[in-house]
Amino acid sequence: MGDGRDSTSGDRSAVATFSASFHDVVANVEKVIRGKREVVDLATICMFADGHLLVEDVPGLGKTSLARSLAASVGAGCHRIQFTPDLLPADIIGTMVYNQRAGEFGLRAGPVFTNLVIGDGINRASPKTQSALLEAMEEGRVTVDGTGYTVPRPFMVVATQNPIDLDGTYSLPEARLDRFLMRLRMGYPSLAAELEILDGRQVGRRIEDLRPVMRAEDVVAHAARTLAIHVAPALRRYIVDLVAATRTLPDVVRLGASPRGSIALLRAVQVRAASQGRAFVTPDDVKVLAKPVLAHRLVLSPEAELRRVIAEDVVDEVVETIPSPRRLVGI
Repeated sequence: MGDGRDSTSGDRSAVATFSASFHDVVANVEKVIRGKREVVDLATICMFADGHLLVEDVPGLGKTSLARSLAASVGAGCHRIQFTPDLLPADIIGTMVYNQRAGEFGLRAGPVFTNLVIGDGINRASPKTQSALLEAMEEGRVTVDGTGYTVPRPFMVVATQNPIDLDGTYSLPEARLDRFLMRLRMGYPSLAAELEILDGRQVGRRIEDLRPVMRAEDVVAHAARTLAIHVAPALRRYIVDLVAATRTLPDVVRLGASPRGSIALLRAVQVRAASQGRAFVTPDDVKVLAKPVLAHRLVLSPEAELRRVIAEDVVDEVVETIPSPRRLVGI
């Protein structure tokens, strides 16, 4: 047993190792996804927080490429599911088939049995098919014919949807949106970044050329280490106050964030702190991550929607209204 200083030194060493590995992954993804450092950072935080990611934006901005680059950077298995109206739950989780040689039924595993599942255009599938992912996202397992099967770890769902092409789509209801730790929007690249994209295509820079900078099992180990990142009691209260405040705006919000939002925000800020080489969380971590973690969990009132209020604006207002702790004891 070492003294307290030995323990502190070990904590700092573990945090420094995680920070270096985190930035290696981000730098590798940025070889393909140019000019989107904030988006790549957030997606990587989501992965190490054992969360699932919803990427919502117009076509052609690199939503699927972001997910594939992330999987390639950590040597993770990756399956892409193109969601369509005729897709069935069995097409996702698999089905039982009879093995004549063994004389028994066995599971023919579906594409959900991998490390990173890309749900491309998830709002194009029926609600029944969308729900096939829920058990895997929440519990890390699926049930086929009454038998439970565990999905590999790490396990992450990156779902994409196009917000402008709504014909023949099924909007994700609140219960399904709440399963995603974050929602991101890619946005158009700057002119300089778009020029870099063209240059990269010209020299043949492809996702297939990315070499992993980490093993998939290392993601699980790193995620476990971030659980030890210190969150002062005052900051825990600040997180709860922010989330609770989203439930007290009846003129704007019909349904606020649930306690699952508090848990998600806590996990995300721990990973962000570790990614910056800190063994403790600060109020800035909470403020930076409040929108991507909380905004998609809010259901706005009809009046607010008529006024073209968006959930991100509501979260910004809450962050500005709720005072952050000025002094954190124990850091």
